[in-house]
Amino acid sequence: MSNDRTTDTPLEGENDTDPESDPSSDGDLDEVDPAPDGDLDDLGSQVDVEGDVEIDEENAEDDLLGGLHVGSTADIKVPDRLVDQVIGQEEARDIVMRAAKQHRHVMMIGTPGTGKSMLAKAMSQLLPQENLQDVLVYHNPDDSNEPKVRTVPAGKGNQIVEAHQEEVRKRNQMRSFLMWIVLAVVVGYAFLVVGQILMGIIAAAVIYFAFRYSNRGSDAMIPKLLINNAERQTAPFEDATGAHAGALLGDVRHDPFQSGGMETPSHDRVEAGEIHKANKGVLFIDEINTLDVRSQQHLMTAIQEGEFSITGQSERSSGAMVQTEPVPCDFIMVAAGNMDAMENMHPALRSRIKGYGYEVYMDDTIDDTPEMRRKYARFVAQEVEKDGRLPHFTPDAVREVILEAKRRAGRKDHLTLELRNLGGLVRVAGDIARSKDKEQTERSDVLEAKKRSRSIEQQVADNYIARRKDYELKTSEGEAVGRVNGLAVMGGDSGIMMPVMAEVTPRQGEGGEIFATGKLQEIAQEAVENVSAIIKKYSGEGIADKDIHIQFVQSYEGVEGDSASITVATAVISALENIPIAQDIAMTGSLSVRGDVLPVGGVTHKIEAAAKAGCKRVIIPKANEQDVMIEDEYKDQIEIIPVSHISEVLDIALVGEPEKDSLVDRLKNITGGALERGATPQGGSGSPSPQ
Repeated sequence: MSNDRTTDTPLEGENDTDPESDPSSDGDLDEVDPAPDGDLDDLGSQVDVEGDVEIDEENAEDDLLGGLHVGSTADIKVPDRLVDQVIGQEEARDIVMRAAKQHRHVMMIGTPGTGKSMLAKAMSQLLPQENLQDVLVYHNPDDSNEPKVRTVPAGKGNQIVEAHQEEVRKRNQMRSFLMWIVLAVVVGYAFLVVGQILMGIIAAAVIYFAFRYSNRGSDAMIPKLLINNAERQTAPFEDATGAHAGALLGDVRHDPFQSGGMETPSHDRVEAGEIHKANKGVLFIDEINTLDVRSQQHLMTAIQEGEFSITGQSERSSGAMVQTEPVPCDFIMVAAGNMDAMENMHPALRSRIKGYGYEVYMDDTIDDTPEMRRKYARFVAQEVEKDGRLPHFTPDAVREVILEAKRRAGRKDHLTLELRNLGGLVRVAGDIARSKDKEQTERSDVLEAKKRSRSIEQQVADNYIARRKDYELKTSEGEAVGRVNGLAVMGGDSGIMMPVMAEVTPRQGEGGEIFATGKLQEIAQEAVENVSAIIKKYSGEGIADKDIHIQFVQSYEGVEGDSASITVATAVISALENIPIAQDIAMTGSLSVRGDVLPVGGVTHKIEAAAKAGCKRVIIPKANEQDVMIEDEYKDQIEIIPVSHISEVLDIALVGEPEKDSLVDRLKNITGGALERGATPQGGSGSPSPQ
């Protein structure tokens, strides 16, 4: 076997460098040239909508398009850079640009679909392209199990490999020419001089296979181009979400032929990991806590050292015997996840990111301003252009998308930033319009898409609600003692009316007890216990000799949360005082032990459910008044009554003037005239509603 040591004398164009000595690597990070589009310091604020558009600033506040005058989304120019396409997330955007300039790591925590991966990709576009490197792996003639690693400027790697291949090709041609001369001499000598034709053929065969066997050594002289950045226009972006150890850290393939001249050279079996492919770029890992502890530890080492050797990840593979020299992995780490990611993340790894970078929480909503509405219109244009197969949206269709963004925010004067789901709505609406051969996507297509783009959980919930109506015990007329129309949410976006009944019976045990049925979960059970404090404090009846039974009617799927607290309290007090409750009213709200009505989630969907069930009035917490964004078709069907105290609830819900007035007056006296003072409950209108 030939042992020509091509690695000792690099060919022309080859640069034996490492990340520290390479002139193209990062030196002073503060002096790194930014992306070719301009200085990062000039990118502090997001660009507003551009293109062939007019903006009516006078009517911008009242227009869902923010005063934007366009014929369709085709008139809106989509920015070229991802960082300019980001909607909202001003703080995260600013941090990403700063981190790109200063080569800092970033951890983004927040709800899925809020733009974490998009910001990570945007960061790779901001990094300087001229610092990119190619990485080559060479055969080590001294120890084949420790391949040599060399880095060269991007684009040089291919040249070096081609030069080595040309050298080996010429050498093989020379050997082949020499082999045929030797074969001709041997066969000629055996035939003409000795006269032993058989011996000549045997000798020729031996010589032929000897030459072929020795030629295999030439393959070891050709380096492997491990990382090739020749064609890259931007810095690398590698998504290593859910990657196993070999894919993340690199691996060495198993060689079934380990001897006899048939083995593959060790350096040819080396495979780069995501950390090496991300060299001089961005490594993005979503759900960082799902990486096993060993991988997180190795990742921490790679971040600290800026280089990481590649070895076989399976201890039973022949690749486990191979370990390369350290391979450069000078990347920017962008870790992402939900809140639980921080709990299960290796503390040392998080410390590395936090100590050498930034942590940022992604916003779920953003203020509803004319400027943001215009950017949401641009978001629709971005989604259409990105898909490439959707008809552009009419202004009315865009208005409907923005209205849905307001509803999904769950807060008045806010827009949702869960844009992945909103983008799904845009694509479904576009698909519907395209299936009808429309030139543009219209508002009717968006309305139809809202029904079709429901999640699986939502479809299951809606199916359950539809089947439940066949046997529903709802009443929206008249009056009844101890019966209240409660409201709940199923599947996240489907409201449902759930009656709550209360009955008072003589004591059966040693003391009066409260029994609640309906598969109550822990929080709901605690809410019932809190209501018992209200009942004991505000009821004029002694309950020591009574048992109170509370039933959540037809709650087959169970009850979670405490949003039925005022419903339970009203039903029980009605049963104790024998005062009927108006059945044209529904209610939702949490309750403190002092009788304050606290905010709840899903209030919009609950109000719409009450309207669908035929109720004329609905009671909600005053703190949720700002969160109401019901569809136009329900606004004239139902009266919304915000309250802040249980005495207000009883004053509205109970019927029978003398008895009701006596009870409400008694409650007002107990609470010290809270209603007359206009007291605001804990967690008042300034508090966000729990989701």
